[in-house]
Amino acid sequence: MDTGTHITMGVALSGIATLDPVVQQDPALFTAVMAGAIIGSHAPDFDTILKLRNNAVYIRHHRGITHSLPALICWGIAISSIIYLFTPEVNFLHLWLWTFLAVILHVFVDIFNAYGTQAYRPFTRRWVAYGFISTFDPYIFSLHIIGIIAWILGATPGYTWLMIYFIIVLYYIKRYIDKREIVKILDQHFDNIKKVATSPTIKQNVWRVAFATEQHYYVGRVEDGHVEIDDKFYNIQIPNNPLMDIAMKDKNISAFLSFSSIYRWEINMYDDFTEVRFIDLRYRTEGHYPFVAVVQIDDNMRIMNSYTGWIFSEEKLQTKLNIDGTFI
Repeated sequence: MDTGTHITMGVALSGIATLDPVVQQDPALFTAVMAGAIIGSHAPDFDTILKLRNNAVYIRHHRGITHSLPALICWGIAISSIIYLFTPEVNFLHLWLWTFLAVILHVFVDIFNAYGTQAYRPFTRRWVAYGFISTFDPYIFSLHIIGIIAWILGATPGYTWLMIYFIIVLYYIKRYIDKREIVKILDQHFDNIKKVATSPTIKQNVWRVAFATEQHYYVGRVEDGHVEIDDKFYNIQIPNNPLMDIAMKDKNISAFLSFSSIYRWEINMYDDFTEVRFIDLRYRTEGHYPFVAVVQIDDNMRIMNSYTGWIFSEEKLQTKLNIDGTFI
């Protein structure tokens, strides 16, 4: 989810914590729990700092190890221990419990959007992205804002938030059922579907889809049960040749491939170099595919420049290649 929603979830969890008799009877513990819940609800995304290095490192590791099963335990212990240093009089067990729950909630909700996480590490590095809740869902966010306002106006926080989260659970169930219906519809219209990536929109009846069959990639949307295909590409296997071998070893291409589940590739030849481009098909926006990885290889089979990330114009991409590229 987005940062704003994660933080409001921390507020919600601290409200639910008021139902804990130990928290209820100790104002200092409640303050510590609120701090732990809000920080814990955002902590796994502290890996955003990796952007300061480069996009390849960020894409490969964001929502990776910081969202893994061991990290859940480490975040909970680390955050509650730091808070405990400043409030040693509070009950550490209950402080840790609510902080730990905040971290778990963060990772749990992240697995339902199209971006996903590596939440099952260390057992597998597979990206878990169920794709039936938006990264920013206005309905979920609005419910949290309503809950915060109700709390400020004097509503009982524990039961107010339990009621709101009951509604949110029903909403998750609805979106899951919606996705299952979409996958069924696609299976009825296309043969031998190998992969499907779904992404809901703000409109409840409109979903973005990208899927692969043995021969083609399709990108489109499903609206009121009707499939509309926007783009269709041949599903061509990556060739086994020296040029592509060099491209695949580039850090930016490797990071892209570790993350993207449905993509196409193309080779463009110029006077002094050859460009290999990988294009993620899941994020089509106004006819454009903004998430790409590009490597430029000269006639001596040396990497000139490479880049991966979100780009919304060819001019911007070329600028990034010139700025971020390295000569090897």
